[in-house]
Formats: sequence, C-alpha cells, structure tokens
Amino acid sequence: MRRCIMQKRIPYAPTSKEMNNYTDNVSAVLSKYFDGVFNGNIELLRQVFHSEALVAGDVNGSPYFKKPGEYLDDVKNRKSPFELNGEFRMEVLAIEIINSIAIASVHMPMLDFNYFDLFLLNKINGEWVIVNKLLTDVAD
Repeated sequence: MRRCIMQKRIPYAPTSKEMNNYTDNVSAVLSKYFDGVFNGNIELLRQVFHSEALVAGDVNGSPYFKKPGEYLDDVKNRKSPFELNGEFRMEVLAIEIINSIAIASVHMPMLDFNYFDLFLLNKINGEWVIVNKLLTDVAD
C-alpha cells in the first residue's frame, strides 16, 4: 500500500473549544455510519449522508460509483457483518477540520474486505453530513 501525506499550514486557527466541538460532532457522524453499516441499519445511514453525496472507489479492483440511495440498497440487500457474527473492528484513523469542511480517514475491516475509506464531510445548516465517501480494499 502506498501512502503519501502532505500537510500545509492553514492561516485560520479555530479555538481549542471549537476544534473539540467540531471533532466530537464529526466523530458522532462517523460512529453513526459505523453502527449503521455494521448492523445494516439503513435509516441510520440515511441520516449521515447528504442526498447529493457520491460513494466512489474500487471494490475487488473494479471502479465503484454510486449515489447514496444505490449504496444503501447494496447495504440493505446483503447480510450485515452483525448478522454474520462479524467482529466490530472499525476505527477512525484521523480527522482534519477546516471551518465547515472535514476529512476523515477510517479503517473498516469487514465482510472479508480490508477497507480504507476517506470521508468528506460538510457542516450544512448546523449539521455535519457525509458528502463524499471514497473506498478501497487493501490486501493484507
């Protein structure tokens, strides 16, 4: 797996109280997503995605592009990791927030896949929502 991390200083520096609040709120969205996908809870997943979001990446080496409704249908029409007695091992690796946008890197090993995902979130009308989910399966 290749990883390249590039960082640049941003001139705006939110207060530590703002950052803690934003991080907690973004973490709560990710937690809902984890719970929804692990348990197959479509209504919970519907709450965290913006209606115009895009889910993209690769699955088994093939390109994958879906809108939230199509992605939720995929989740609905398969057995959930919970139903298959899977172990919950999803974790947030990093969160970066700038004003009303955020990116989260997560690891989601489940259903015989070793997913690494990037979530782009936007704070819209006071609520953080997922506007883009990028996914890839990384061989162990």
